Amino acid sequence: MQSTAISFSPSISLPKKPHKPSGSASLCRFNPLSQPLRFGSLNGSTARKINPISCSADSSSSKLNRNGWISVPAPVPERESDGMEVRATSVPESAGEAPKSKPMTETMVLGSLFGLWYLFNIYFNIYNKQVLKAFPYPVTVTLAQFAVGSVLVILMWTLNLYKRPKISGAQLVAILPLAAVHTLGNLFTNMSLGKVSVSFTHTIKAMEPFFSVVLSAMFLGEFPTLWVLSSLLPIVGGVGLASMTEASFNWAGFWSAMASNLTNQSRNVLSKKFMVRKEESLDNITLFSIITIMSLFLLAPYAFFTEGVKFTPAYLEAAGLNVNQLYTRSLIAALCFHAYQQVSYMILQRVSPVTHSVGNCVKRVVVIVTSVLFFRTPVSPINGLGTGIALGGVFLYSRVKRIKSKAKTE
Repeated sequence: MQSTAISFSPSISLPKKPHKPSGSASLCRFNPLSQPLRFGSLNGSTARKINPISCSADSSSSKLNRNGWISVPAPVPERESDGMEVRATSVPESAGEAPKSKPMTETMVLGSLFGLWYLFNIYFNIYNKQVLKAFPYPVTVTLAQFAVGSVLVILMWTLNLYKRPKISGAQLVAILPLAAVHTLGNLFTNMSLGKVSVSFTHTIKAMEPFFSVVLSAMFLGEFPTLWVLSSLLPIVGGVGLASMTEASFNWAGFWSAMASNLTNQSRNVLSKKFMVRKEESLDNITLFSIITIMSLFLLAPYAFFTEGVKFTPAYLEAAGLNVNQLYTRSLIAALCFHAYQQVSYMILQRVSPVTHSVGNCVKRVVVIVTSVLFFRTPVSPINGLGTGIALGGVFLYSRVKRIKSKAKTE
């Protein structure tokens, strides 16, 4: 339901003498109002109630009232030269009310999503590392994670928990490169986690901004500012310092993590360069769901040809592994793997990419600290210093990007 607001704007002066009504053309007729009028601005500022007014100058209101006419007093003399006219417009009835608790609710929802994002990421890294230590086949482990994610996506669409998309052939062709680099990025991450500590893998992955700047300059023509380049120096220096003093360092784990950075940032660049037409665009969650299913089909042949079928109970028992324990931890890791990425896209729909980048930096700090405490990873003072410098550089990079994005909008 809406109420009527009265606004004042410069226009023709009010007449000095009221005109006697001589027909409908010179009268403003209002239907009887069940509620008083409100004075207020058109932009929804606080309204002030007044008694019902009339638009006729005839003082004999008893006769006119029967026909729906109401009378108005003669204009006040000092108002005659103001050059103001009265106009009526419709505004929401709640225009003058105080803001509801909606922003607080949205803040609580966003905070809960960030908490789930971090929690799922912590559990994924812990259980995934335990699985890879006992079962050193990263391609098979990655395939199992895509398989569980694909099952969840299909259930989500089947139960109408999320709208099932209508995909065209052109969209699938555009998404295929994104699915390919998404597959490689997660595969390289698991390869690195299987070779080095969780904390060291995430320290190396802190170099993602460096690859983002390089690839954006090469393929998108987006050249960084001096401030952005300056923020990359502590990232590169901190990773180098941490690598020199890392107890679990080996080149296979190092280059796998670096390849993960390259492929993950290539996915971001490709998503800009090969974006589907605007009228056919997909939301982030739907895009991630389709990429998950496509990654399963892309990785399955390679997994069978390189590592074979080694996830059967018979093979695991022959290898002396606890089948139930390995299956349980693999399932939890796969569920958390899909959940944290799904929540990440949900957050990205609510905040800017720069805010998401800051949250990702904090998430990496949380994962490194919890993994060091859980696995009791030996960390030397210099190693810790290098990790801290790298993460500080990532945070500085995020702040510089935020300032840059604000400058563009102003």
